[in-house]
Amino acid sequence: MASEHYFSSSPGSELKLRTIHAKILGRDYELSTANGVFSPDRIDTGTQVLLGSVPAPPPGGNLLDLGCGWGPIALTLALESPHATVWAVDVNERALDLVRTNAAKLSITNVNAVLPDEVPPSIMFTTIWSNPPIRVGKNELHGLLQRWLPKLESGSDAWLVVQRNLGSDSLHRWLQGAFPEEFSFLRASTNKGYRVLRARRRTGLTSPIDIIREP
Repeated sequence: MASEHYFSSSPGSELKLRTIHAKILGRDYELSTANGVFSPDRIDTGTQVLLGSVPAPPPGGNLLDLGCGWGPIALTLALESPHATVWAVDVNERALDLVRTNAAKLSITNVNAVLPDEVPPSIMFTTIWSNPPIRVGKNELHGLLQRWLPKLESGSDAWLVVQRNLGSDSLHRWLQGAFPEEFSFLRASTNKGYRVLRARRRTGLTSPIDIIREP
Protein backbone atom coordinates (compact mmCIF):
# COMPACT_ATOMS: atom_id res chain seq x y z
CA MET A 1 0.00 0.00 0.00
CA ALA A 2 1.33 3.40 -0.94
CA SER A 3 -0.07 4.95 2.23
CA GLU A 4 1.55 2.43 4.54
CA HIS A 5 4.90 3.27 6.08
CA TYR A 6 7.08 1.51 8.63
CA PHE A 7 6.34 4.42 10.98
CA SER A 8 2.58 3.74 10.83
CA SER A 9 1.23 2.76 14.24
CA SER A 10 -0.76 -0.20 12.93
CA PRO A 11 0.21 -1.35 9.41
CA GLY A 12 -2.96 -2.08 7.47
CA SER A 13 -1.56 -4.83 5.26
CA GLU A 14 -2.09 -8.46 6.15
CA LEU A 15 0.69 -9.74 8.39
CA LYS A 16 3.20 -11.88 6.50
CA LEU A 17 5.86 -13.23 8.82
CA ARG A 18 9.24 -14.22 7.49
CA THR A 19 12.41 -15.71 8.92
CA ILE A 20 15.82 -14.24 8.25
CA HIS A 21 19.35 -15.11 9.29
CA ALA A 22 21.14 -12.18 10.90
CA LYS A 23 24.49 -11.79 12.60
CA ILE A 24 24.50 -10.04 15.98
CA LEU A 25 27.75 -9.65 17.93
CA GLY A 26 29.42 -12.05 15.53
CA ARG A 27 26.91 -14.84 16.00
CA ASP A 28 24.28 -16.00 13.51
CA TYR A 29 20.67 -16.01 14.65
CA GLU A 30 17.37 -16.99 13.06
CA LEU A 31 15.01 -14.08 13.64
CA SER A 32 11.48 -13.05 12.72
CA THR A 33 10.49 -10.04 10.63
CA ALA A 34 7.41 -9.09 8.63
CA ASN A 35 6.02 -6.74 6.04
CA GLY A 36 5.07 -3.28 7.28
CA VAL A 37 8.28 -2.77 9.29
CA PHE A 38 11.59 -1.14 8.43
CA SER A 39 14.10 -3.29 6.50
CA PRO A 40 12.33 -6.64 6.92
CA ASP A 41 14.83 -8.62 4.81
CA ARG A 42 18.06 -7.87 6.66
CA ILE A 43 19.82 -5.63 9.13
CA ASP A 44 19.96 -2.41 7.13
CA THR A 45 23.27 -0.74 6.25
CA GLY A 46 22.80 2.22 8.59
CA THR A 47 22.20 -0.02 11.58
CA GLN A 48 25.23 -2.13 10.64
CA VAL A 49 27.34 1.03 10.50
CA LEU A 50 26.05 2.16 13.89
CA LEU A 51 26.67 -1.21 15.54
CA GLY A 52 30.17 -1.29 14.09
CA SER A 53 31.01 2.19 15.37
CA VAL A 54 29.74 2.49 18.92
CA PRO A 55 31.62 1.47 22.08
CA ALA A 56 30.21 -1.16 24.38
CA PRO A 57 27.05 0.07 26.11
CA PRO A 58 26.95 0.75 29.85
CA PRO A 59 26.62 -2.46 31.87
CA GLY A 60 23.60 -1.23 33.82
CA GLY A 61 20.86 1.34 33.96
CA ASN A 62 18.23 2.02 31.31
CA LEU A 63 19.32 1.81 27.66
CA LEU A 64 17.17 3.15 24.82
CA ASP A 65 16.80 1.94 21.24
CA LEU A 66 14.77 4.75 19.69
CA GLY A 67 12.86 3.63 16.59
CA CYS A 68 13.65 -0.02 17.21
CA GLY A 69 12.00 -1.68 14.20
CA TRP A 70 12.14 -5.45 14.54
CA GLY A 71 14.93 -5.15 17.06
CA PRO A 72 18.57 -5.58 15.93
CA ILE A 73 19.83 -2.66 18.06
CA ALA A 74 17.75 -3.57 21.10
CA LEU A 75 18.85 -7.21 20.90
CA THR A 76 22.49 -6.13 20.69
CA LEU A 77 22.14 -3.86 23.71
CA ALA A 78 20.42 -6.61 25.71
CA LEU A 79 23.03 -9.23 24.86
CA GLU A 80 25.94 -6.91 25.62
CA SER A 81 24.41 -5.58 28.87
CA PRO A 82 22.35 -8.38 30.39
CA HIS A 83 22.05 -6.55 33.72
CA ALA A 84 20.67 -3.39 32.13
CA THR A 85 17.07 -2.68 31.17
CA VAL A 86 16.66 -2.08 27.44
CA TRP A 87 13.74 0.02 26.22
CA ALA A 88 12.87 -0.72 22.57
CA VAL A 89 10.61 2.16 21.53
CA ASP A 90 8.64 2.44 18.31
CA VAL A 91 5.25 3.70 17.15
CA ASN A 92 4.77 0.59 15.00
CA GLU A 93 2.99 -2.06 17.06
CA ARG A 94 3.85 -4.79 14.57
CA ALA A 95 7.54 -3.98 15.03
CA LEU A 96 7.17 -4.16 18.81
CA ASP A 97 5.58 -7.60 18.56
CA LEU A 98 8.55 -8.74 16.50
CA VAL A 99 11.02 -7.40 19.08
CA ARG A 100 9.23 -9.43 21.77
CA THR A 101 9.27 -12.53 19.55
CA ASN A 102 12.96 -12.16 18.76
CA ALA A 103 13.90 -11.49 22.37
CA ALA A 104 12.13 -14.71 23.35
CA LYS A 105 13.98 -16.62 20.61
CA LEU A 106 17.29 -15.44 22.07
CA SER A 107 16.16 -16.08 25.67
CA ILE A 108 16.50 -12.36 26.40
CA THR A 109 14.47 -11.14 29.37
CA ASN A 110 15.73 -7.57 29.83
CA VAL A 111 13.96 -5.86 26.89
CA ASN A 112 10.80 -3.78 27.21
CA ALA A 113 9.28 -3.26 23.75
CA VAL A 114 6.87 -0.38 24.18
CA LEU A 115 5.10 2.54 22.55
CA PRO A 116 6.61 5.96 23.33
CA ASP A 117 3.93 6.91 25.86
CA GLU A 118 4.46 3.64 27.73
CA VAL A 119 7.94 4.66 28.92
CA PRO A 120 7.59 5.94 32.52
CA PRO A 121 8.24 9.71 32.61
CA SER A 122 10.80 9.32 35.40
CA ILE A 123 13.09 7.04 33.36
CA MET A 124 16.50 8.44 32.40
CA PHE A 125 18.87 6.64 30.05
CA THR A 126 22.57 5.82 30.37
CA THR A 127 22.80 5.60 26.58
CA ILE A 128 20.62 6.00 23.51
CA TRP A 129 21.33 4.17 20.26
CA SER A 130 19.18 5.07 17.30
CA ASN A 131 18.78 4.73 13.56
CA PRO A 132 16.07 7.42 13.58
CA PRO A 133 13.19 7.44 11.07
CA ILE A 134 14.50 10.18 8.80
CA ARG A 135 11.68 9.73 6.29
CA VAL A 136 9.06 10.61 8.87
CA GLY A 137 9.69 14.29 8.01
CA LYS A 138 11.91 17.04 9.40
CA ASN A 139 9.42 18.47 11.92
CA GLU A 140 8.50 15.05 13.28
CA LEU A 141 12.15 14.02 13.51
CA HIS A 142 13.10 17.18 15.35
CA GLY A 143 10.21 16.68 17.76
CA LEU A 144 11.33 13.10 18.36
CA LEU A 145 14.85 14.18 19.28
CA GLN A 146 13.63 17.10 21.41
CA ARG A 147 11.55 14.62 23.38
CA TRP A 148 14.13 11.91 23.95
CA LEU A 149 17.61 13.47 24.06
CA PRO A 150 16.82 15.38 27.30
CA LYS A 151 16.12 11.98 28.90
CA LEU A 152 19.82 11.12 28.65
CA GLU A 153 21.65 11.14 31.97
CA SER A 154 24.36 13.75 32.53
CA GLY A 155 27.71 12.66 31.13
CA SER A 156 26.09 9.96 28.98
CA ASP A 157 26.13 9.57 25.20
CA ALA A 158 23.53 9.13 22.50
CA TRP A 159 24.58 7.64 19.16
CA LEU A 160 22.62 8.42 15.98
CA VAL A 161 23.23 7.09 12.48
CA VAL A 162 22.00 9.12 9.52
CA GLN A 163 22.60 8.75 5.80
CA ARG A 164 24.62 11.63 4.40
CA ASN A 165 22.39 12.17 1.37
CA LEU A 166 19.33 12.27 3.64
CA GLY A 167 20.63 15.19 5.65
CA SER A 168 23.08 14.00 8.30
CA ASP A 169 25.09 17.22 8.19
CA SER A 170 22.04 19.48 8.31
CA LEU A 171 20.70 17.44 11.24
CA HIS A 172 24.06 17.87 12.98
CA ARG A 173 23.82 21.64 12.57
CA TRP A 174 20.22 21.65 13.79
CA LEU A 175 21.18 19.65 16.89
CA GLN A 176 23.92 22.13 17.73
CA GLY A 177 21.44 24.99 17.49
CA ALA A 178 18.62 23.22 19.32
CA PHE A 179 20.74 22.11 22.30
CA PRO A 180 23.57 24.68 22.57
CA GLU A 181 24.04 24.39 26.35
CA GLU A 182 22.94 20.88 27.30
CA PHE A 183 24.83 18.80 24.74
CA SER A 184 28.02 18.56 22.74
CA PHE A 185 27.86 16.95 19.31
CA LEU A 186 30.54 15.10 17.40
CA ARG A 187 30.73 13.41 14.01
CA ALA A 188 32.08 10.16 15.39
CA SER A 189 32.55 8.30 12.10
CA THR A 190 31.59 8.09 8.44
CA ASN A 191 31.15 4.80 6.60
CA LYS A 192 29.21 3.53 3.58
CA GLY A 193 27.51 6.88 3.09
CA TYR A 194 26.38 7.20 6.72
CA ARG A 195 27.41 9.50 9.54
CA VAL A 196 27.41 8.37 13.15
CA LEU A 197 26.76 11.36 15.41
CA ARG A 198 27.55 11.35 19.12
CA ALA A 199 25.54 13.55 21.47
CA ARG A 200 26.97 13.92 24.98
CA ARG A 201 24.84 15.30 27.80
CA ARG A 202 27.04 17.81 29.55
CA THR A 203 27.71 17.90 33.27
CA GLY A 204 29.07 20.85 35.20
CA LEU A 205 32.60 19.56 34.50
CA THR A 206 32.09 18.65 30.85
CA SER A 207 33.67 20.95 28.29
CA PRO A 208 32.36 21.22 24.73
CA ILE A 209 33.49 18.54 22.30
CA ASP A 210 35.49 19.86 19.38
CA ILE A 211 33.78 19.34 16.06
CA ILE A 212 35.70 17.20 13.60
CA ARG A 213 35.99 18.99 10.27
CA GLU A 214 36.18 16.52 7.41
CA PRO A 215 37.56 17.47 3.99
